[in-house]
Amino acid sequence: MENSIHDLRSALDALRKIPGQLIETQVEADPDAEISGIYRYVGAGGTTMRPTKMDGAAMLFHNVKGFPDSKVAIGILSSRKRVGILLQTDPLRLGWHLRDAIKHPLKPVIVETPAPCQEAIHRAEDPDFDLRKLVPAPTNTTEDAGPYITMGLCSGTDPENGDTDVTIHRLCIQSRDEMTMWITPGSRHLGAFWDKYLKLNKPMPISVSIGLDPAVYICAGFEPPTTPIGFNELQIAGALRNHPVELARCVSIPETCIANAEFVIEGELIPGLTMREDINTNTGKAMPEFPGYTGDAKSDNLPNYLPVIKVKAVTTRKNPIMQSCIGCSNEHVAMAGIPTEASIIDLIERAMPGRLVNVHAAPCGGGKFVAIIQFRKNNINDEGRQRQAALLAFSAFAEMKHVFLVDEDVDIFDMHDVMWAMTTRFQGDIDFIPIPGVHTHVLDPSNDPKFSPSIRYHGIACKAIFDCTVPFELKSEFERCKFLEVDPRKWIPDFDL
Repeated sequence: MENSIHDLRSALDALRKIPGQLIETQVEADPDAEISGIYRYVGAGGTTMRPTKMDGAAMLFHNVKGFPDSKVAIGILSSRKRVGILLQTDPLRLGWHLRDAIKHPLKPVIVETPAPCQEAIHRAEDPDFDLRKLVPAPTNTTEDAGPYITMGLCSGTDPENGDTDVTIHRLCIQSRDEMTMWITPGSRHLGAFWDKYLKLNKPMPISVSIGLDPAVYICAGFEPPTTPIGFNELQIAGALRNHPVELARCVSIPETCIANAEFVIEGELIPGLTMREDINTNTGKAMPEFPGYTGDAKSDNLPNYLPVIKVKAVTTRKNPIMQSCIGCSNEHVAMAGIPTEASIIDLIERAMPGRLVNVHAAPCGGGKFVAIIQFRKNNINDEGRQRQAALLAFSAFAEMKHVFLVDEDVDIFDMHDVMWAMTTRFQGDIDFIPIPGVHTHVLDPSNDPKFSPSIRYHGIACKAIFDCTVPFELKSEFERCKFLEVDPRKWIPDFDL
């Protein structure tokens, strides 16, 4: 499959060849809560309410109610094994794989239009134009503020220096030609671009590409300091594929989009135009977020105002595939967590090479809040360095809340094993290191003065290190049971190691 995956369709073709990785159905499914309700059971995982499968197949719905010419794909990245398949690497070494790609960026290129994403063009001035009928964006639950585009790669340009960047934002379709866009304060490069447009009082051209090569989605999750402002993450995706990401010029705005996207929505963020997120439903809810709770709908007032994208055109491939994810699913863990792992690996390896074994941004933290760091103490002088590595993890990713440190004999991808290490190698009075009064993430509901009087403002929290490593001089007393090394496939030929 080398270099064979370059868009969503080739990714689906690759999954079809591997048993258990893709389920396709011709039974009609409603994008209004039903598709997500089905996939909750099949393979959402993450922080989704149980029962749910943590490593289930992806799904492709061929018969979408109200959209006879479109399909919906969900869960493409909801399994770490599947991400490894699609990025053509060992799923246990994904963080290292991305870290290597960062070192060899490959800039995107613009191809001649019309591109594959422009096989069909719908302009907002057309009398029958209606986003709600063109774009089969699902709702995750019956409480959602509206249909959400959850896998929309937003592309924008700095009005001062021409730098470009891409970020995934939550976008709620509100009318025939309007979408609200939630920009988390201070954490997205497009937000910095938008601030400049606001000061200039000019609209910001923005494209939203949906249904993409998995490499593009994974790399869009990088954040500072690994990818500083002005560094377009598409360069990392190009390095992963050893081929530049191909862009197309939009048909209605001076911006680019992903040339082989299934859907592209073109529009402008308009200064002064804001909207309440649940204006059409009045539920007070937005959509499920990665911590496992449904977020509150944003108001149309500061500080939580929602800017509005005024849509000018929608372009698609023939019979386009809407790609979606459940906000609290393992798919979010992949897109947020694997870049987080790469960022932590890069910083620790530069600071203390040769001691880090691996990093896992665990599903229980949505890929953002919890990291398991596997650390090797080579000699007595390494004692204490594991805690320095944890501090570096907080520096590599500011939204990290908890870091668990474990030895090289612990499976960091098995939380049962991590909790075993905590049970047998951790003492709260000496191995728990609190770091109070630090900014983390506004979506953690416990980061609030109502939860703890020690918290001054919402979004401030007590970060913590759980050192579950054995002191170097005691390692010989903590050896695990040693079993005979055998290959079970001698007795069970189809056994999956």
